[in-house]
Amino acid sequence: MRIFTPNELARRAGNKYLGVLVAAKFARFVNDFPRDQSVDLEKKLTTRALEELSAGNLTYKLIRRRRQET
Repeated sequence: MRIFTPNELARRAGNKYLGVLVAAKFARFVNDFPRDQSVDLEKKLTTRALEELSAGNLTYKLIRRRRQET
């Protein structure tokens, strides 16, 4: 199993927290697709997402939240 360091994620995403959030969102996105049932030895989705992020294959866009007016 490969270990992803916080510095490695920070290099690709700006900081380690954003890297984890981007990888988690991508893993949830991939989980929505139907998978081939004949493949049993598939990597975990979080591992695949972290690999894609560290390889630089993921692109993302930050969207600022609007403040709710009171």
